[in-house]
Amino acid sequence: MASTTPIDSPPAPPVARKRAGSSSGRVGDKVFLGLSRGSGILLLVIMASIAVFLTYRASLAISENDGNFFTTFDWNPAGDPPVFGIAVLLFGTVVSSIIAMAIAVPVAVGIALFISHYAPRKLAAPLAYVVDLLAAVPSIVYGIWGALVLVPYLEGLNLWLDQFFGWTYIFEKTEVGVARSLFTVGILLAIMILPIVTSVSREVFLQVPKMNEEAALALGATRWEVIRLSVLPFGRSGVISASMLGLGRALGETMAVATVLSPSFIISGHLLNPGGGTFAQNIAAKFDEANEFGRDALIASGLVLFVLTLLVNGAARMIIARRKEYSGANA
Repeated sequence: MASTTPIDSPPAPPVARKRAGSSSGRVGDKVFLGLSRGSGILLLVIMASIAVFLTYRASLAISENDGNFFTTFDWNPAGDPPVFGIAVLLFGTVVSSIIAMAIAVPVAVGIALFISHYAPRKLAAPLAYVVDLLAAVPSIVYGIWGALVLVPYLEGLNLWLDQFFGWTYIFEKTEVGVARSLFTVGILLAIMILPIVTSVSREVFLQVPKMNEEAALALGATRWEVIRLSVLPFGRSGVISASMLGLGRALGETMAVATVLSPSFIISGHLLNPGGGTFAQNIAAKFDEANEFGRDALIASGLVLFVLTLLVNGAARMIIARRKEYSGANA
């Protein structure tokens, strides 16, 4: 007769412990949901409060303005009657930001691709550290460097551009003076936003699925074809987000622009001529000397910058939403 070995029955599952754990888990989910929802509501309340405050104070100034707020080329809220407008500030802010984005974004994407896909690991890590370190440099440091180093050295570049590209009207230098122009401000802003765009783009490129790259290589694609067909489509929405972060800093940059720019309330298509102005630079330069009405006028210009930033971010979100389904990010 064959002997049978008794089989130990498995221990009974800890029902009480499971129920207690699931109960605490449900409570934790509810707490987390409440905190997340409350944080979102609080953020909306803060944004709405800022918008209401800016709108109220701006309306007080605009109602007493003797000029057109959008087209007047002057800023004299202390005059009798007060006259001020944002045409020059809007032009300078947009133009300097466009110059910064045109220079910084292609270079930043190239650096991010080099660090993530070309550089050896021993070189990629120090480069990434240096880029992240540059993003933490204060604005005033960039401004001092721009005033003492960038402005003098750009004199030669301005003369060269005027000599060979002056026929474009944009690079025609018609006034004598140091390079304290919107073109200089755009280059300085490009250097400032370059680390931000590079860092975010690098992290996005590192998230590309390795299977996509390996499949392209297995089909005989070159390194550039892998990047063009697999990496860039996947990271397109991330690069747009990174660019919008950089654009946000460029639009609102204050101290660096105030240190480098020679402000004047003149709109000129000659970007090499000294002069121009931005919203943030004008607020920083005139806030201390302004009376109560003048501060309301500055707040009115700040409201325009606030709306401009919201429009840029909204446009970026629309672009990302349209491109997302084609980027491969949902695969």
